[in-house]
Amino acid sequence: QLAQAKNVFAELDVSWDKNHPLLLGVAKGADRKAGLETLFFEPEGEGFSLPPDSPALHVIQHIRDESHDHAIGGHRKKRAKVKNTSSLETIEGVGPKRRQMLLKYMGGLQGLRNASVEEIAKVPGISQGLAEKIFWSLKH
Repeated sequence: QLAQAKNVFAELDVSWDKNHPLLLGVAKGADRKAGLETLFFEPEGEGFSLPPDSPALHVIQHIRDESHDHAIGGHRKKRAKVKNTSSLETIEGVGPKRRQMLLKYMGGLQGLRNASVEEIAKVPGISQGLAEKIFWSLKH
């Protein structure tokens, strides 16, 4: 991760010195216990450790923990969005209300998948053109 961060910084088109801020890699210890982290200034080579009670180490741990929390929160939010978005809603012209109407009238997604274009078009709010689009989207 440190190597990747250094590459990104090297490619930045900025006027300030890219060596500042100083990039630092943090590796948890073998037992993953706080205070046993190894710090790296370079992606390769030996790292170094700070005393477990070092205020500098506490700041570094806090930054690491906050960045992990932020990344995990973003990942969970993305997963929840995918989970709550129906494949029907990816079809242009079908939003939450039409999705609900389609599933209600067809008895669920399986019923909708087995329906003909004509049957789909009988659902209130679904035109013949949209029914064809839904039919082909579910078949392919």
